[in-house]
Amino acid sequence: MRITSTSCICPVLFCLCFVQRCYGAAHHGSIKVTRNQTKHIEGETEVHHRPKRGWVWNQFFVLEEHMGPDPQYVGKLHSNSDKGDGSVKYILTGEGAGTIFIIDDTTGDIHSTKSLDREQKTHYVLHAQAIDRRTNKPLEPESEFIIKVQDINDNAPKFTDGPYIVTVPEMSEMGTSVLQVTATDADDPTYGNSARVVYSILQGQPYFSVDPKTGVIRTALHNMDREAREHYSVVIQAKDMAGQVGGLSGSTTVNITLTDVNDNPPRFPQKHYQLYVPESAQVGSAVGKIKANDADTGSNADMKYTIINGDGAGVFSISTDKETREGILSLKKPLNYEKKKSYTLNIEGANTHLDFRFSHLGPFKDVTMLKIIVGDVDEPPLFTMPSYVMDVYENAKIGTAVGTVTAQDPDTASSLVRYFIDHNTEEDRYFTIDANTGTIKTAKIFDREETPWYNITVAASEIDNPGLVSHVPVGVRILDVNDNPPELAREYDIVVCENAKPGQVIQTITATDKDNSANGARFHFSLDEGPSLNPNFTLRDNEDNTASILTRRRKYSRTTQDIYYLLVLISDGGVPPLSSSSTLTIRVCACERDGRVRTCHAEAFLSSAGLSTGALIAILLCVVILLAIVVLFITLRHSKKEPLIISEEDVRENVVTYDDEGGGEEDTEAFDITALRNPSAAEELKYRRDVRPEVKPAPRHHPSSSLDSVDVQEFIKQRLAEADLDPSVPPYDSLQTYAYEGHRSEAGSISSLDSVTTHSDQDYNYLGDWGPEFKKLAELYGEIESERTT
Repeated sequence: MRITSTSCICPVLFCLCFVQRCYGAAHHGSIKVTRNQTKHIEGETEVHHRPKRGWVWNQFFVLEEHMGPDPQYVGKLHSNSDKGDGSVKYILTGEGAGTIFIIDDTTGDIHSTKSLDREQKTHYVLHAQAIDRRTNKPLEPESEFIIKVQDINDNAPKFTDGPYIVTVPEMSEMGTSVLQVTATDADDPTYGNSARVVYSILQGQPYFSVDPKTGVIRTALHNMDREAREHYSVVIQAKDMAGQVGGLSGSTTVNITLTDVNDNPPRFPQKHYQLYVPESAQVGSAVGKIKANDADTGSNADMKYTIINGDGAGVFSISTDKETREGILSLKKPLNYEKKKSYTLNIEGANTHLDFRFSHLGPFKDVTMLKIIVGDVDEPPLFTMPSYVMDVYENAKIGTAVGTVTAQDPDTASSLVRYFIDHNTEEDRYFTIDANTGTIKTAKIFDREETPWYNITVAASEIDNPGLVSHVPVGVRILDVNDNPPELAREYDIVVCENAKPGQVIQTITATDKDNSANGARFHFSLDEGPSLNPNFTLRDNEDNTASILTRRRKYSRTTQDIYYLLVLISDGGVPPLSSSSTLTIRVCACERDGRVRTCHAEAFLSSAGLSTGALIAILLCVVILLAIVVLFITLRHSKKEPLIISEEDVRENVVTYDDEGGGEEDTEAFDITALRNPSAAEELKYRRDVRPEVKPAPRHHPSSSLDSVDVQEFIKQRLAEADLDPSVPPYDSLQTYAYEGHRSEAGSISSLDSVTTHSDQDYNYLGDWGPEFKKLAELYGEIESERTT
């Protein structure tokens, strides 16, 4: 069976139909459809053939950016099983099926319902299948096909990296490459001219040009000078469709800057200059500036100034300021108007970085002449030396001459000079100077070991013009005399082993001297042994400013003597020689066989007696425990109280203890409480014993008859008035409480205040009749009564 059509592509099972604009889809021809069969030949066995594929596909195409009102027709699916009775149902699945692409399940026509953009998605993969509408069984296996989105020119070229900033050296050859620009077009480069870009220049002619195919920008003129114009703005256009009419275009800006080259030599604005410099200018100071102009920039304008000749080449020097590119003229030697009044200099300015390509433009240097006029000024006195160094011995008397400074007036007037010392520092106060002669003298006694050097400043001024002052530094060196005896360099901790041998060196000692090496470089050591030799130790002078202490006998015992004292004499080699003595302390220690010290402490003596460290600790612990027991016993003994009642019977329930404490002596001595509570006992006024009264009040007489009838209220008022008028009371408020218990009672007073002076006539014998509970009380009062009787 063969299916052909002018507008269809007929595969095995389907016919793919396209619109006429789809690249000549009608010219694909016809495809033969062959069904899968199995033949039976007589005389031959049944032969099985591999079933052939039922789908033959070409690609579908659909135009992008379709803007029509109706869905865009894509193609047609057809199966040769379709008899046109509607029994075949076509199903479409895959990318965009049902949303972008729809199919008529009866006719197999495929339409696109949306406008597609090839730049977002170039193709879609779908699957097609024909099934029986009644049984829903597939009539053919499912097959895959592709729908490609056909490109149209809907994207203009774009410069993704623009705008551009680029530099090119000035004076470059014509055609020098500056930059290559590239524009990109999102359209399909394989279809038509939609993505074929052509470059052109819209702005920047005639200075630059661009290659239409490659986009390379080049210079279009010879010798473009930066000093004439430095910046250029070039606009480049990129157009697709190979530049044809109707193509889309995009543009970008390229900012081009000409960089400098050394093509301009330096030039002085004038050929002759004149400079005034006063003769008082300081050596090393800048006295003037000069500059040559250079149109170049950066390192191409760097230059160096030199003095090539002239009579002032040895007096002046010139240097270059790197920032301002100026020549700085400095003074090398002092000027003197009286000797020379002017100088002439020839100064050259030359570039330091030359470009030999432009050497034909002339020598890259220039020369000018500078005349310097020396100005006359009234100068301060001038010292004969720039600085002075003088010597004086330490311990010299006050007023000793140290040295003399001299200054003269350099002017023709030759005025007299006056000298003085600037007392700006403490050191300046240690010296004096003669104002007329300049002789410096000492104002204190110096000690070289304290300060070996002094720096002072001497000033000189003209008598006629005191405002002109010059200064000179003076250094005074204090010379040494031998006034310090030598002494040991440090404190020595000398140890001798008990098992030492005779002649063994146990320590090497050194000495120091505060004087300098001329008076203390050589030390002599000796022992102050007196009339007899030291039997234990000796000293050996090593003649190198050190001495060795040696043992003189064998074995030392700590139990016999644990410390030795050795008196050492040290003398120096100064004039006159000085000496001192020092005492060395030598300890005896127990040592190992190799000489290492084992111990020097006192516990070693007990160890030698056979007591170990553990035994010593145990003894000390026992002593501490015994001391603690003794202290505890004494404490308990002092705190123990005697019982109130000594009896064999237990009468604790009858004993009541009162711990009330009185106010002390003042309670009864300061105030007569008894008189207040018993008016009959107030016979006379009693004074305080804690304060000595200044004035004694007159004695009062109270007859006994009036005391018996005195009213208590009147009595209290009387006491209150006495307390207010008493001059011996303290100068502060005090609270006094008065109480009255009455008088003339039938039972008498029960107060204990009068019990000290009166004896009770009470008979306590009846307590024995009260029973065993009061037996102890009856015995006590019986004993008290018997004691009274006795």
